[in-house]
Order: sequence, then C-alpha cells, then structure tokens
Amino acid sequence: MSADPPQRAVEVRRSARRRRTVSAYREGDRTVVLIPARMSEAEERRWVGVMLDKLAAQEGRRVLGDAELTARAERLSEQYFGGRARPSTVRWVTNQNTRWGSCTPSEGSIRLSHRLQGMPEYVVDYVLLHELAHLLVPGHGPRFWELLEAYPRTERARGYLEGVVAAERLPTVPADAED
Repeated sequence: MSADPPQRAVEVRRSARRRRTVSAYREGDRTVVLIPARMSEAEERRWVGVMLDKLAAQEGRRVLGDAELTARAERLSEQYFGGRARPSTVRWVTNQNTRWGSCTPSEGSIRLSHRLQGMPEYVVDYVLLHELAHLLVPGHGPRFWELLEAYPRTERARGYLEGVVAAERLPTVPADAED
C-alpha cells in the first residue's frame, strides 16, 4: 500500500460475484479497490499496490494548468509546511531542460519544467515541495532537507527523477542498426 499518499485511505471491497477482475477508483479522499472475495491476503496486498500504481500513472498523465498547479502548491504547503511557504506565482515553463524546477525566493516565484508533465503525481508533488521549501530555506543545507523529510515519498520521487536522467543518457541505437 506504499504507493498511495498517507492522507488517502484505501478501502478494499471483496465481491463474491467478482471472479478474476480487479479494479480501483478514487472516491473523495480515499481509494476503493474492488477484488474477488476468494483472493488471499497476499494477493490482495499485491493487487492493491498494482492498482494504486496504475491510478497514480493515470493521474500523472493529466496535464495540470498553471491555476491547478498553484492550487496544488498551496495545498502541499499547508499539508507539509503549515502554510508557511506562500508562492506569488507557480507556473510551467519550457526553457528548463537541465533542471526540474526553480525558485526565486525574493520574488516568491516557482517554475516547473514542462518535462514533468505526464510524470506520476508524487514526482510533481516532490518537485513542488522542493521549490516551496526554497521559499523557507534558500540553500540546500540540513534545514532544507529536514523540511523535505516530511514528505514520505521524497526518496521514491528522487529515484524516479534519477532514473529519467539516466535513461536520457543511454546511447540510442541507429534506426538501420535495429534490423
């Protein structure tokens, strides 16, 4: 169940009529996973993880507009920093190809690279929180990283981004060499 943010509860509903299929959907602040009644607890745990990852991937493909991005930043600031990080602007930009986001604390502006669009929700949240933390602590010292420890998916998001960077560095096979 680690694929779901801690603030969202997971409810598993077993059905005797359901034979093989597993499905999941969001219902308010919780995730509902529908499984066959005969499924073992181990299978249930595995399928809950699979379905949470699948939902996160679907949600990650949605592109947020700047207004939605701003609202999300405000929500994250409230949840993880007690509302202390208050950006004046939060927006997508297309001119950041070597960094995921940037923040100008003196202006209160946060910019996220368009390359994040389509990545899982928890990754975008991590980058937003990273930039929000810069509104409170400008550098990358111990106080800065202590702030980010509050987000439970920091390591996972950082690993995801490191994987993206590593994949971009892999050599490409010329089209005629594939045959």
